[in-house]
Formats: sequence, C-alpha cells, structure tokens
Amino acid sequence: MNKTKLVVRDLFEAKEAVLSLQLLTPACSLDRPIEAATLASPGIVLAGFVDRFLPGRVQVLGETEISFLASIHPEECRVTLERFLALGMPALFVTKNLEVPPVLIEICNKQNVPLFRSPVKTGELYRRLQPYLEDQLAPTATLHGSLADVYGVGLLFMGRSGIGKSECVLDLIERGHRLVADDMVIAARRGNDLIIGRGPELQMHHMEIRGIGIIDIRALFGIRAIRQQKRIEVIVQLVDLDTSAQYDRTGLDKIEAEILGVKIPKVIVPLVAGKNITVISEIVAMNHLLKYSGVDSAQLFNERLQAAMRPVRQYLEEDYE
Repeated sequence: MNKTKLVVRDLFEAKEAVLSLQLLTPACSLDRPIEAATLASPGIVLAGFVDRFLPGRVQVLGETEISFLASIHPEECRVTLERFLALGMPALFVTKNLEVPPVLIEICNKQNVPLFRSPVKTGELYRRLQPYLEDQLAPTATLHGSLADVYGVGLLFMGRSGIGKSECVLDLIERGHRLVADDMVIAARRGNDLIIGRGPELQMHHMEIRGIGIIDIRALFGIRAIRQQKRIEVIVQLVDLDTSAQYDRTGLDKIEAEILGVKIPKVIVPLVAGKNITVISEIVAMNHLLKYSGVDSAQLFNERLQAAMRPVRQYLEEDYE
C-alpha cells in the first residue's frame, strides 16, 4: 500500500484560483508536508485543551476563532497563538476575508507556518478542500488487471498474463461498454469501503493486444468508450480450467477478495474453448445490480427449493412404518 506525498505548495497551486487564496506569509516554506486528509478547526485548542490535537492536519480559522482572538487581551492572544502554532501544522487558513490579527502573521512567520486567507465561507472551504485532500492522500495500490465499466458496474478483470483480460475488455467496448484502465490499475481507497480504480497518466485509455500492439481506444471508438475512473465493485478472476477443481455452480458460495483493506465480491470464471466471456461478464454486472437492488436470485431459488421440499420432509418425519 502506497500513500501519496502532498505538500502545501501542491494544495496552493491546485486551489489558488478556485478559492482566491492570498498568501499572507510569503517568507514561509510551502514544502511542508500534509499528512492528514481531514481539515480541522482548532476550537477548544485555542482555550488550552491540546490533548486531542493532531499536528498533521491543515487548520482553519473561521469567524468564531477570529472573534475569540479579538475578544481576549492582546497579551493573552499572543500567548494563545504561540501555544497553538507551536503544536505544529502544515498550514493555516482564514476564511471569509476576515481581518487577520498582525500578531498571528508575526507568529506564523516565526514558526514557519504558511498562512492563507480566502473570501469563501468556512463551510464552503471545507467542501472544496476536503475532497481534494482525500483524493491526494488516499492509500493506493497498483494492480495487474483490466478495469471496465459494464452497465455502470466496475468489473476488475484479473488473471495470469496472456489469459485474455484485454481481449475480453476489448470485446466489451465493442458492445458499448467503457474502458477505464488496461493491464495496470491504480486503486485508491476513499473512506472506509470505497475503492476507485484508474489508469496511469501516460497509459491512459491505451491497450496492448498481442499480435497487434498498442491501440488507442478513444481514437478508435470515441469518447463514449472510455471513462477516467470507476469504483471497483466486482473482481472477475479468469483462470485456466482445472478439471479436478470445484467451482461454484449455484452462486450461494460468496467469495471475496481484499483490496486496501476493503472486501470486494469475487467471481471465478474457468476458461474453456468457445466460452463467451463477454456475455458472462455482462451477466456478472447485471446480477450485481440485481443484488444491489435487493434481489439475490441464487438465494431466492434456494428458498423456493427448500419450501418445495418441506412437505416431503414432513411426510418422511411422520412415516413411522
């Protein structure tokens, strides 16, 4: 599992225009690392309770914090800010174009903490910065496979090299589905249970087809045949048929694989000559949508079968001859 390195400079360059950011401490280094994907407001930290303070978070001062600082004695304000900024933080933001106390700029310069001001409201700043930080700092992993959007379901095709993952996805594209990434998929965890897959920047929307070479899916099939990223919802494991192995025939055996700590449903598809993997992949996607809507075909069939067998079992239980 990898974690992207993010510094304050990256954040400033990405959000300077959209948030109309003004750097109030140009002498401070912008190469300070941001280690947490969540923003924080100091709140009671300014009042002296620092036991729960996490130094890796970007801090935000809104109207409440600025009003509090203005309400206390100047000497007490200086002591409060020195104690607060000594805790360590990547950067400090002031919202709503509020007037920044000169002592705050002075101490930020002394502690080398970049101080920014934005005209947007505090809630809006959170709404615009939080997704960016979560995206940039999400745990990632590189997977060998091909990711396609099939009926809105993200199918990750995995298997040994040369088993036919790319050819299967190419056939799906021909049938109107969309390519996300081929051969190499960069998976990132969002929140607790969401895995987003995308392709490397240089390789984006290109495929390698053995015997043909590299092809550009967007140029061949148009913009509708691709998408930038997609949630990984089902893993389709392509395997060579092993006649001695037991494969699921009913769909009652739930198989899962783990990516970045998140469990993903997994379907194992043994390959034999003449098997239409494309149609099977579409069925996998539609069956997942059906389960998502609350209909588990295999479970319902099993319940009907058990209900049909109940009178027979009851008859046999009552037969004492």
